[in-house]
Amino acid sequence: MFAKTYSKKFGISREKMMEKLWGDNFFDQQGKKWKNHKTADNGKELKRAFVSFMMEPIIRLCRASYNGDWEKIDKMLPTVGITLKADERTLQGKHLMKCIFQKWINAAEALIEMIIMKLPSPVKAQKYRAAYLYEGPQDDQSCMAIKNCDKDGPLMIFISKMVPTNDKGRFYAFGRVFSGVVATGQKVRIMGPNYVPGSKNDLNIKNIQRTVIMMAGKVEAVPDVPCGNTVGLVGVDQYLLKQGTIATAEDAHNIRVMKYSVSPVVRVAVDVKNASDLPKLVDGLKKLSKSDPLVLCYTEESGEHIIAGCGELHVEICLKDLIEEYAKCEIKKGDPVVTYKETITEESSQMCLSKSPNKHNRIFMKAAPLGDDLSAMIEDEKVGPKSDQKERSKILCEEFEWDKTDSQKIWCFGPDSNGPNVCVDVAKGVQFLNEIKDSVEAAFQWATREGVMTDENMRGIRFNIHDVTLHADAIHRGGGQIIPTCRRVMYASCLTSEPAFQEPIFLVEIQTPDDAVGPIYQTLTQRRGIVIGEEPIMGTPLVQMKAYLPVGESFGFTQALRAATSGRAFPQCVFDHWEQMGGNPLEAGSKANEIVEGIRKRKGLKPGVPPLEHFVDKL
Repeated sequence: MFAKTYSKKFGISREKMMEKLWGDNFFDQQGKKWKNHKTADNGKELKRAFVSFMMEPIIRLCRASYNGDWEKIDKMLPTVGITLKADERTLQGKHLMKCIFQKWINAAEALIEMIIMKLPSPVKAQKYRAAYLYEGPQDDQSCMAIKNCDKDGPLMIFISKMVPTNDKGRFYAFGRVFSGVVATGQKVRIMGPNYVPGSKNDLNIKNIQRTVIMMAGKVEAVPDVPCGNTVGLVGVDQYLLKQGTIATAEDAHNIRVMKYSVSPVVRVAVDVKNASDLPKLVDGLKKLSKSDPLVLCYTEESGEHIIAGCGELHVEICLKDLIEEYAKCEIKKGDPVVTYKETITEESSQMCLSKSPNKHNRIFMKAAPLGDDLSAMIEDEKVGPKSDQKERSKILCEEFEWDKTDSQKIWCFGPDSNGPNVCVDVAKGVQFLNEIKDSVEAAFQWATREGVMTDENMRGIRFNIHDVTLHADAIHRGGGQIIPTCRRVMYASCLTSEPAFQEPIFLVEIQTPDDAVGPIYQTLTQRRGIVIGEEPIMGTPLVQMKAYLPVGESFGFTQALRAATSGRAFPQCVFDHWEQMGGNPLEAGSKANEIVEGIRKRKGLKPGVPPLEHFVDKL
């Protein structure tokens, strides 16, 4: 834009002017010539072209409009090609400055121009992105169609979010067409994130009711949309929760689901003020869960409705949306609560045995810690149920010193089939073991989702099945006998392995003037925070600080920090990692034990961690 203005003035091309305005270029006013060093012909020091032609005019116009200096404003506006209407000339201070700069340097135009000029088109981008986006083999027809952005190929759409419609309770499934053409009335395969090719799980075959193009606030119905465009689909919302893939080819795999770097670690219990509004709340929670890709809404066994978000502010916004948009009724909310994870620190001190209710089946098991690095790799999907078995085995053997046989005998990951806990078969030559695999998997998912101490998720635990004794008759070793037994032996393994808690940690970035650093250290120290970095921001009196802060201590942190620094520090919190808490949860009086008692009381469970005798049987 500046180059365009000045190219007319200097009578040179816009491209050449753009080069002059950036880097070591200086203009000598008296000598009327460009230089690549800052010394003028008369020995004076020159300013860079960027400063004298771009920064200084912006600062001058900004100051003049703030101070209402109309003489300067009227002189400068014609040179930048702006005319103000009569009613705009009555504005003062900040409003006048905003009005002038919106006409002159418009952010929306700059952004659109950058998108048009810099972002690669789908035809270019999909060639190199297909390998990462598509979860199946790189040479099947769906992947080849994505690579070539082929409108005659099989249909592939990734649905990234649900957008609420004016119609009560319905959503547009908004996404991008990667290949093929999507049309109204077309029969498609709607595949959720847990779909595995060849299975019927998380798969629906339905017709698309309508295809629409979504443009900001407007919606335009169209007969079809070819690849390379975004699209809104009607009639798909009840089959997908938040994200998913829509395809036509039967052998099509999923497009990789978007992974968020944050985790929903702050929870709030909500309830209605009038009992008659309960259906509205349940319906509102469903809509909220669909419309926000990060929020989790679920009901605990105690009957509490829980909203989980990634921070105090996120949960507040979700509650506001719930009250005003989705439920439209009065709501009572509890205090924000932090999600903890249950883990272990040592291998089981004894071999744990549990017998089935009919006393004919026995399971022997031990637990061992996985380690933070491997847990993080599973959460980042570098190692997991979807990774290739040979590659997974190689990583586990080389980086984590697993036994090769064990690395190939991982039965499942959990909770939710992809969490950072594993169940490994280390038994040698046991009869009927594979027949109870489904029951063990079900028990493992149940146990890792609801841990032994507080019914919270487990993290970083490896369960080793050492031996099983099973009844010869299949009817006596069914799910009803194996699942509760296996869950009990997993709980016993955890209690004999020095159990501990992991708490979520925020990475806090704080921008502040350097004289306000003292109160920040004080505020962080009071809340168990640790400063990990402090760097001055070049050319400003500001300092960028980085610190780790436990999420449990983050409630009210922003207000406390503003109060301590007279509003000069600006914190930004983002979930970073899980960290083990000190203290033994089984020892009365410790901080960890207080957390156990608090969570159990809130969930309506019996006080105190259940004793080991509840889960271990004698030989």
